[in-house]
Amino acid sequence: MKNMPWRDFIALVASIGVVGLGLGATIPLTALTLDQRGVGSGVIGVITAISAVGILAAAPFVSRWVAGHGPRGCMIGAILAAAVSTALMECTDSLLAWGALRLVFGASMGVLFTIGEAWVNNLAPQNSRGRVVAIYTTAFTLFQLIGPALVAALAGKVTLPFAACGALFLLALPGMLLIAGGTHGHEDEPHVPWQRILPRMWMIAIGAAFFAMFDTVALSLLPLYAMRHGIATELAVLSATVVLVGDTALQFAFGWLADHVGRRRVHVGCGIAVCVLLPLLPFAAATPWLWWTLLLVLGAVAGAIYMLSLVACGERFEGQSLVAASAVVNASWGITSAGGPLVTGVLMQTAGVNALPAVLWCGAAIFIASAAWDKDKD
Repeated sequence: MKNMPWRDFIALVASIGVVGLGLGATIPLTALTLDQRGVGSGVIGVITAISAVGILAAAPFVSRWVAGHGPRGCMIGAILAAAVSTALMECTDSLLAWGALRLVFGASMGVLFTIGEAWVNNLAPQNSRGRVVAIYTTAFTLFQLIGPALVAALAGKVTLPFAACGALFLLALPGMLLIAGGTHGHEDEPHVPWQRILPRMWMIAIGAAFFAMFDTVALSLLPLYAMRHGIATELAVLSATVVLVGDTALQFAFGWLADHVGRRRVHVGCGIAVCVLLPLLPFAAATPWLWWTLLLVLGAVAGAIYMLSLVACGERFEGQSLVAASAVVNASWGITSAGGPLVTGVLMQTAGVNALPAVLWCGAAIFIASAAWDKDKD
């Protein structure tokens, strides 16, 4: 990975890793606190989904904000907004206020994800883009995995848990200040409307949307699916963790493969692998070693679809167009992460528990089909 600006890259990865840590801690802390107050699971689900709505709401404006204030200024503002909105949850028990704060929090995450993903693509050399983006996504997912463990370890030991979580986000600020210049080098360009670039990135957007659905369904409904297939509760809860471990552990391998055999081949190949593996889930549940292996590999190939969607953004776009493309990716994430678990949960109740792999299979199949009408063949 020659000609790589390592200082800027490491500072960016460290900052986004801290954001992942704060995000991974805040989500379970919110759900746990509401549950302890006797709030129903339906309301908890709505409060959780509001963050995804915030991501979606911010997406159309990020390109304009970056054009006006620069990427570093926007990211610092979003970090501060995330910290304050999280800390303020300590001050009220009002569900309406919590919903508003989670909306602001989600919008902040949307800004950070959009600019961070565009920024890492801007830093990455063309011949090693897959590996560079894979390091970035791996770091974020790894820190996000640590978040729930941190909440569990400190449960009952911290007097003001939401204030502490808010303070975590502030640890991302030094990394922002270390990045040389703090620019993409295209701030003098006018912002690019998302409508102009969407026709060139259907496959990218659908890939991001699929993984958002896969990720949120795995976290929320996979343990329930496992229990319905006779897996003990304590092991069923670990199913989502194993999926995330697969996603975290193997991204660099897929990035290396994309750099050497072509991003598009690996991208479509991961979609095909998901379609092959998902129908095996009902049969694997009766065989522990097969169940865990299958979840590990599924997490890896599904996560690679998202990571390679980010790589494709960097291959096709630059400057403000790249920021707009990253905003479309995050809007896709917001839509399906909010709606995916809802649709899947309803179908599991009405059509049976195996609706879960069926819905995910349909999403992967649509992603593969999108390759056929993708205008840019890279």
